Amino acid sequence: MITKGSCLCGEVTFQIEGEFDNFFICHCSYCRKDTGSAYAANLFINNNALTWLSGRDKIKNFNLKHTPHVKSFCADCGSALPIKNMNDDDCAVPAGSLDDDVIKKPDAHIYTKDKASWEDHLKSTKCFSGLNE
Repeated sequence: MITKGSCLCGEVTFQIEGEFDNFFICHCSYCRKDTGSAYAANLFINNNALTWLSGRDKIKNFNLKHTPHVKSFCADCGSALPIKNMNDDDCAVPAGSLDDDVIKKPDAHIYTKDKASWEDHLKSTKCFSGLNE
């Protein structure tokens, strides 16, 4: 199975070979700040499954001092990208960076003690298929 992904500007492209091991929705304060949203949605797979197809020279990393939090992103558009070598074996892949549908369902919500207070109201919020309806 091959899954493709890219950054917003399309300068960085990659592919993942194989099935994802885990899919976590993280609500920790680092991930909320990092994404500017209620949570980060990351899939995990072995480092060897990731192949950069283009734009490798555009990839930048940010390590938050005194924490294990790392962000990989495109230097041109700022889009989150897979993080190779998070530890010795795992690669974290932001679900939103994938161009193909994610077949795997999330395994768990983690760090829910840190979740945004306004997130509890999302289930009852109106939904629209686009911006101008």
